[in-house]
Amino acid sequence: MVAKFFNPPSLSAPTGYSHVAVVAAGRQIHLSGQVALNADGKIVGENDLTAQAEQVYRNLEAGLAAAGARFSNVFKVVTYVVGLDADKAAAIRTVRKRYLGDGPFPASTMVGVTALVDRRLLIEIEVIAAID
Repeated sequence: MVAKFFNPPSLSAPTGYSHVAVVAAGRQIHLSGQVALNADGKIVGENDLTAQAEQVYRNLEAGLAAAGARFSNVFKVVTYVVGLDADKAAAIRTVRKRYLGDGPFPASTMVGVTALVDRRLLIEIEVIAAID
Protein backbone atom coordinates (compact mmCIF):
# COMPACT_ATOMS: atom_id res chain seq x y z
CA MET A 1 0.00 0.00 0.00
CA VAL A 2 1.19 3.46 -0.83
CA ALA A 3 -0.07 5.61 2.01
CA LYS A 4 1.13 8.60 3.93
CA PHE A 5 -0.03 9.28 7.47
CA PHE A 6 0.53 12.64 9.10
CA ASN A 7 -0.59 15.05 11.78
CA PRO A 8 -0.50 18.71 10.82
CA PRO A 9 0.92 20.95 13.56
CA SER A 10 -2.26 23.04 13.34
CA LEU A 11 -4.27 20.09 14.81
CA SER A 12 -4.12 18.60 18.31
CA ALA A 13 -1.72 15.74 19.09
CA PRO A 14 -3.62 12.48 18.41
CA THR A 15 -3.87 9.48 20.73
CA GLY A 16 -3.07 6.35 18.73
CA TYR A 17 -4.35 7.56 15.35
CA SER A 18 -3.37 9.91 12.53
CA HIS A 19 -5.43 12.94 11.57
CA VAL A 20 -4.72 12.45 7.87
CA ALA A 21 -4.25 9.35 5.72
CA VAL A 22 -3.54 9.81 2.02
CA VAL A 23 -3.69 6.71 -0.18
CA ALA A 24 -1.94 7.27 -3.49
CA ALA A 25 -2.86 4.02 -5.18
CA GLY A 26 -3.95 0.48 -4.54
CA ARG A 27 -6.87 -1.85 -4.29
CA GLN A 28 -9.25 -0.91 -1.47
CA ILE A 29 -10.73 -3.41 0.98
CA HIS A 30 -13.83 -2.35 2.94
CA LEU A 31 -14.63 -4.56 5.93
CA SER A 32 -18.17 -4.38 7.24
CA GLY A 33 -18.54 -3.51 10.89
CA GLN A 34 -17.36 -6.44 12.96
CA VAL A 35 -18.90 -7.32 16.31
CA ALA A 36 -17.96 -9.81 19.02
CA LEU A 37 -19.33 -12.92 17.30
CA ASN A 38 -17.11 -15.97 16.93
CA ALA A 39 -17.13 -18.23 13.85
CA ASP A 40 -20.11 -20.13 15.31
CA GLY A 41 -22.12 -16.90 15.63
CA LYS A 42 -21.93 -16.87 19.43
CA ILE A 43 -21.31 -13.63 21.33
CA VAL A 44 -17.90 -13.54 23.00
CA GLY A 45 -17.48 -11.54 26.21
CA GLU A 46 -21.03 -10.65 27.14
CA ASN A 47 -20.89 -7.61 29.48
CA ASP A 48 -17.08 -7.38 28.97
CA LEU A 49 -15.96 -4.60 26.63
CA THR A 50 -12.30 -5.69 26.59
CA ALA A 51 -13.18 -9.29 25.68
CA GLN A 52 -15.52 -8.04 22.97
CA ALA A 53 -12.87 -5.68 21.58
CA GLU A 54 -10.40 -8.60 21.41
CA GLN A 55 -12.92 -10.68 19.44
CA VAL A 56 -13.70 -7.79 17.12
CA TYR A 57 -10.00 -7.28 16.35
CA ARG A 58 -9.59 -11.05 15.75
CA ASN A 59 -12.52 -10.85 13.32
CA LEU A 60 -11.01 -7.84 11.57
CA GLU A 61 -7.66 -9.63 11.31
CA ALA A 62 -9.37 -12.66 9.74
CA GLY A 63 -11.31 -10.51 7.27
CA LEU A 64 -8.20 -8.60 6.26
CA ALA A 65 -6.22 -11.83 5.83
CA ALA A 66 -8.97 -13.30 3.64
CA ALA A 67 -8.53 -10.30 1.32
CA GLY A 68 -4.73 -10.51 1.36
CA ALA A 69 -4.20 -7.63 3.79
CA ARG A 70 -2.91 -6.95 7.30
CA PHE A 71 -3.51 -4.23 9.86
CA SER A 72 -0.53 -2.36 8.41
CA ASN A 73 -2.66 -1.90 5.26
CA VAL A 74 -5.52 -0.22 7.13
CA PHE A 75 -5.86 3.51 6.54
CA LYS A 76 -9.27 4.19 8.15
CA VAL A 77 -10.97 2.82 11.28
CA VAL A 78 -14.42 3.66 12.61
CA THR A 79 -15.30 2.36 16.09
CA TYR A 80 -18.82 2.42 17.55
CA VAL A 81 -19.08 1.97 21.32
CA VAL A 82 -22.23 1.64 23.42
CA GLY A 83 -22.16 4.23 26.22
CA LEU A 84 -18.72 5.56 25.30
CA ASP A 85 -16.73 7.23 28.08
CA ALA A 86 -13.04 7.86 28.81
CA ASP A 87 -12.50 4.50 30.55
CA LYS A 88 -14.08 2.56 27.69
CA ALA A 89 -12.00 4.48 25.14
CA ALA A 90 -8.83 3.66 27.10
CA ALA A 91 -9.72 -0.05 27.27
CA ILE A 92 -10.33 -0.15 23.52
CA ARG A 93 -7.07 1.68 22.79
CA THR A 94 -5.17 -0.92 24.82
CA VAL A 95 -6.56 -3.74 22.68
CA ARG A 96 -6.16 -1.74 19.48
CA LYS A 97 -2.46 -1.11 20.19
CA ARG A 98 -1.79 -4.87 20.28
CA TYR A 99 -3.07 -5.13 16.72
CA LEU A 100 -1.90 -1.82 15.25
CA GLY A 101 1.46 -1.67 17.02
CA ASP A 102 3.37 1.58 17.39
CA GLY A 103 2.23 3.19 14.14
CA PRO A 104 1.95 4.78 11.77
CA PHE A 105 -1.67 4.83 12.77
CA PRO A 106 -4.67 5.00 10.44
CA ALA A 107 -7.14 7.86 10.41
CA SER A 108 -9.70 6.99 13.06
CA THR A 109 -13.09 7.92 14.45
CA MET A 110 -14.65 6.63 17.69
CA VAL A 111 -18.37 7.21 18.15
CA GLY A 112 -20.58 6.70 21.18
CA VAL A 113 -23.90 5.04 20.38
CA THR A 114 -26.92 4.04 22.44
CA ALA A 115 -27.16 0.50 21.03
CA LEU A 116 -25.97 -1.91 18.36
CA VAL A 117 -27.96 -4.55 16.47
CA ASP A 118 -28.04 -6.82 19.57
CA ARG A 119 -28.28 -5.30 23.05
CA ARG A 120 -25.51 -7.66 24.28
CA LEU A 121 -22.99 -6.20 21.82
CA LEU A 122 -20.88 -3.34 23.15
CA ILE A 123 -18.56 -2.50 20.24
CA GLU A 124 -18.49 -2.58 16.43
CA ILE A 125 -15.53 -1.66 14.23
CA GLU A 126 -15.25 -1.18 10.46
CA VAL A 127 -12.01 -0.65 8.56
CA ILE A 128 -10.80 0.34 5.11
CA ALA A 129 -7.46 -0.95 3.86
CA ALA A 130 -5.49 -0.62 0.63
CA ILE A 131 -3.05 -3.01 -0.94
CA ASP A 132 -0.96 -2.60 -4.06
